[in-house]
Amino acid sequence: MRLFVSVDLSDDLAESVAELQAEFADASGLNLTDPEQAHLTMKFLGEVDEDRLPSLRGELEDAVDDADVDPFTARFGGLGVFPSLDYISVVWLGVERGGAELTRLHEAIEERTTAMGFEPESHEFTPHVTLARMEHAGGKDRVQELVRERDPTVGEMTVDEIRLTESTLTDAGPVYSTVESFPLA
Repeated sequence: MRLFVSVDLSDDLAESVAELQAEFADASGLNLTDPEQAHLTMKFLGEVDEDRLPSLRGELEDAVDDADVDPFTARFGGLGVFPSLDYISVVWLGVERGGAELTRLHEAIEERTTAMGFEPESHEFTPHVTLARMEHAGGKDRVQELVRERDPTVGEMTVDEIRLTESTLTDAGPVYSTVESFPLA
């Protein structure tokens, strides 16, 4: 199973995400993500044998307890790119409110999963929602212009759980399904 831990955006934010993505429609080389599947990746786990699921579930429950984060409001807004405006591989939507809580959750998840033998993150955690991936630099100028000039606010939602999510790769793109949800304190 190809797994990751996520905070999924609420259904009512999908339309706002799609409207924001539409501004990038004329940027050649940009592959937009499905707004109906918009999420923050808290930890990518990769291929996981099913027999590891029971212990993984237990560790994620403990991570939520360790983080000691009550349900909170997250506001999504602002644009950014990875790794830089000069070389764009990912265009993302930022977090204007709730970043501290998301970071605490990430750190607890990271500690528990690396103790289980999963690869540690190779970069600092930046809470974000991936809007698009850059396949070639044809529309780079347009992306740079939008990231520099736009400061959108997409909306707010209550974060009250994290999810263990399975990603199934298809010709039409990845399809995500929830394996299990872990409510916050």
